[in-house]
Amino acid sequence: MLKQIFAGILAATLTVGLGGPVVASELGDDGLYKAAWLRETFKDLQEDFTEADSEGRRLVLLVEQQGCIYCKEMHEVTFVDPRVKAMLEDVFYPVQIDLGGSREVTDTDGEELTEKNAVRKWGLMFTPTMIFLPAKMDPSLSVSQQAVAVMPGAFGPGTTLDMMTWVSEERYLTKDEEDFQRYHARMIRERNDGSTE
Repeated sequence: MLKQIFAGILAATLTVGLGGPVVASELGDDGLYKAAWLRETFKDLQEDFTEADSEGRRLVLLVEQQGCIYCKEMHEVTFVDPRVKAMLEDVFYPVQIDLGGSREVTDTDGEELTEKNAVRKWGLMFTPTMIFLPAKMDPSLSVSQQAVAVMPGAFGPGTTLDMMTWVSEERYLTKDEEDFQRYHARMIRERNDGSTE
């Protein structure tokens, strides 16, 4: 009985202390993880881009596949980090693409093809992969031709947050020679020094 009381107190303390329970994404009928912040769309990326722009957000594509242990890790560890989750909810317009999927996708250049053929066209082989699109779309270019950053593989919250910040602040346009690697290294140093959270 005493054990149950302590367990209840511990659970209540953790829930209150963290601002509520952390809920990871659930597995959908298609075998992909479904998070509340993912946008359900018709996968017409020109329309998705317009919708994202009207909301003041940036379109990001999340390419995943069924049975992907690294996708699971991203959904259970990285995407539940409050800082990363806030970016996905407030700054970006995330659309999920299935690496082997047969649903129709309209690429940013207007070409209609299946998800798996779109992913091949974009030259992707790994899941998860995050594709960040520019603030202004060029309708003559495909996703791969106009992506401002591509993040292949599972990364922790710090790296993912830094990439999303680097993209959202359009640091890829600056001429000060601080590419993502230098920016990320600086952010790690600042976090370690305690000068940023």
